Amino acid sequence: MATLFFDFDGTVADSEAGIVAGLKYMVQDRGLRPLDNSAYVQFIGPALVDMLPKVWPELDDVEVKRAIDAFHHDYEEEGLYQAKLYPKFLDTMANLKQQGDQLYIASAKPETMLHRLVKHFSLDQYFAGAYGASDDEQTRVTKTDVLAYALKATQTDPAVSVMIGDRANDMTGGLDNHVQLLGVTYGFGSAKELQDAGAKVLADKPEAIPEGLKKVAKLSAKS
Repeated sequence: MATLFFDFDGTVADSEAGIVAGLKYMVQDRGLRPLDNSAYVQFIGPALVDMLPKVWPELDDVEVKRAIDAFHHDYEEEGLYQAKLYPKFLDTMANLKQQGDQLYIASAKPETMLHRLVKHFSLDQYFAGAYGASDDEQTRVTKTDVLAYALKATQTDPAVSVMIGDRANDMTGGLDNHVQLLGVTYGFGSAKELQDAGAKVLADKPEAIPEGLKKVAKLSAKS
């Protein structure tokens, strides 16, 4: 038995359509330099407050906040529920829960927004809790912050925990909190991105997660 923390975007659900639409609205609303369509995918997973200054270095803290507000204005009204659960994901969660694993979500999405998605998809029948960024996206921002918060809230021993996600920030958050890692390649990050960030085991589809967890457990037992 293990305690499993799942990222949301790119791990639980394909949320690309709604997030990209929100980003394009933000770009237009704030008069930012437009990006190629493929470039918007880099925003899925990491916190906006971290990504915006990297892509538009000219933005100061005030403009970053205004851009985030513009994104949320569109995303919460239009894009939030455009997400689609990955095929076989819920079947996999049911199997993991049945075998005694404890399941949680740990996402860089603002927590109130995350809870709306959990309710929308009836995920609370599988997940014992969902932990996200602080709603002001200031005091708890990175996956490292969120996972530390989730571990404390659930009183979980990192030694029996696994962070499961599709982006480098998921793996970094796991390493920073001394938990095991499982990267998934069916989301938005590549195998190379995940491996470079520390993942030693990868799963290429939701139904491959249980076998991946067995490999993670074996590696952990050897270390």
